[in-house]
Amino acid sequence: MKWISIWRRLLDFISPRICMVCGRRLSVTEEVLCMKCHFHLPRTEFWLNPYENEMAKNFWHQIPIERAAAYFYYEDHSDTANIVYQLKYKNHPEVGVVMGRMLAKEMQGAGFFDGIDGMVPVPLAKKRLRQRGYNQSDAIAQGISEITGLPVMGDVVMRRDFVESQTRKSRWGRAENVNQMFVLNRIPAGVSHLLVIDDVVTTGATVTACAKQIAQNGGIKISVLALGCTKR
Repeated sequence: MKWISIWRRLLDFISPRICMVCGRRLSVTEEVLCMKCHFHLPRTEFWLNPYENEMAKNFWHQIPIERAAAYFYYEDHSDTANIVYQLKYKNHPEVGVVMGRMLAKEMQGAGFFDGIDGMVPVPLAKKRLRQRGYNQSDAIAQGISEITGLPVMGDVVMRRDFVESQTRKSRWGRAENVNQMFVLNRIPAGVSHLLVIDDVVTTGATVTACAKQIAQNGGIKISVLALGCTKR
């Protein structure tokens, strides 16, 4: 452990790591966020009331939703948004892993993961996956798995050919764009409750489209977890 600390200090001296929110240099014990920014992260705390919250309401009457939560409120161009920006566009999958561990540690005590059999990261289109080299939702799920032990089931749902980006579309435009975007591949035997993982939930259209494919297999309960979500 001592040698690991010395090695980390040496690496930090050569190539300092910075907080993804404020840009301050991280200490040897900090990852992605400094302690101050971690403390002030705009947490939703939806995991304390996982069915009747503003994010969960996006999925009412659309999918057999059990629980829904996001770690923090996401707002475009905010300092906090840089966490997602670095994860998705700056080749930092480790940000997803670390944030996944963080949120899992906080939510686990509230029983959010109880009874869940596995996690389904929202899949990327093949073209996007080749460009990025990784799926950011899968990175988040990997971090959650390290804390909870839940398996990541990346082959439950597959994504069809590339569709236009959701970023600049309206609520209704998003829903139309994701129609028929996903296809059910297989659900492992004995699975009755799956957790769909996404990076950011805005209208919920992408997650809903993915979850509807899972729901084709009758009797499957679905929960949703994201790193961030926008305020309604």
